[in-house]
Amino acid sequence: MPYLKPERPEKVSAPSLRASKERGEKLVCLTAYDYPTARIVDEAGIDIILVGDSLGNVVLGYGNTVPVTLDEILIHVKAVRRGVERALLVADMPYGSFHTGADDTVRAALRLVKEGEAEAVKLEGGQKRVRLVKRLVHEEISVMGHIGLTPQSINQLGAYRVQGKTADAARRLLDDAYALEDAGVFAIVLELVPREIAQMITESVKVPTIGIGAGVHCDIQVLVFHDLLGMAFGKLPRFVREYANLRETITDAVTHWAEDVRSGTYPSDAESYGLPAEAAEELKIETKK
Repeated sequence: MPYLKPERPEKVSAPSLRASKERGEKLVCLTAYDYPTARIVDEAGIDIILVGDSLGNVVLGYGNTVPVTLDEILIHVKAVRRGVERALLVADMPYGSFHTGADDTVRAALRLVKEGEAEAVKLEGGQKRVRLVKRLVHEEISVMGHIGLTPQSINQLGAYRVQGKTADAARRLLDDAYALEDAGVFAIVLELVPREIAQMITESVKVPTIGIGAGVHCDIQVLVFHDLLGMAFGKLPRFVREYANLRETITDAVTHWAEDVRSGTYPSDAESYGLPAEAAEELKIETKK
């Protein structure tokens, strides 16, 4: 009987996420920053792929996300695009790309959509970003919101802390979510938010919520690829569950290869190319039998 390749689920789009929420489906989102990772993640059935400014921490070696530039994001979006077929591809708008007015914000987003072929952009901030969100949506650019902990605000926040821990702070988060929904976002990231507040927001808005350190009740869960697979350096947040330790696996493989090279066991004859007998005879070279 011939092998039948299983059909992949339909292409994920920004509008389809709301339908998934209405059906009560739990979806998944991961970051990716290059072609092979994007292809693996997409073929694994991940619904949303985010080219996050977290690339500053896990790929480029910055101490936080603030130094990441639009050009750096764009390079990685282009690479990821080549590996994605089904997942919704979202590009982060880095710090500084939306702080100098609506026109500059649109120009930056258009580069991510036109040059990088992203299908949506993500913008940090709540009520203070409403004007920008409305302008982007007006220009037919799909926008993902992001409230709670906003890592681009680290210099103002001083540290990465759980947000919304007081009644007043929780109300502000709810107001942020309502304002972003009214402005036209298709989803809202909730980062480092108490699970009770995340549940309230999730049940109060019609657009899907995407949780990272926000409990189980969010419609979608997101993690950084490198954190999930044990490729991060330093202490991990409590919400990260490592499903593999690729850092150890890679270290072992590289160390083993280096030892084989130094001992002369790599490359073996089977991993090398011999000279054809006719050429060897002409050159008076003795070849191995």
